[in-house]
Amino acid sequence: MSKISIIPLADRVLIEPLEGKYKEGKTASGIVIPDTAEKERPEQGKVIAVGPGKRGKDGKVIPLGVKKGQTVLFTKYGPNEIKVDGKEFLIAREEDILAVIE
Repeated sequence: MSKISIIPLADRVLIEPLEGKYKEGKTASGIVIPDTAEKERPEQGKVIAVGPGKRGKDGKVIPLGVKKGQTVLFTKYGPNEIKVDGKEFLIAREEDILAVIE
């Protein structure tokens, strides 16, 4: 198996989506989750790689506010889906990331 390295460009971030925390169609508090909701795109993920940043009007690179290894909350339909060696990843612009989860 070859090792593929993905390096995002500009203000893009490579995210590994986190699976939902539901068991048997229920939340921890007992709310029943329909099958269709469980299959929806996750909104949380772990940052795998970040691009160098976006260029400002003066030509200088503005670094991103997120770092590799952080868990982030992002917009549901903003990121693009990609598959590498059968594993799913998301590539999002920094503006699609809503928050860092600590």
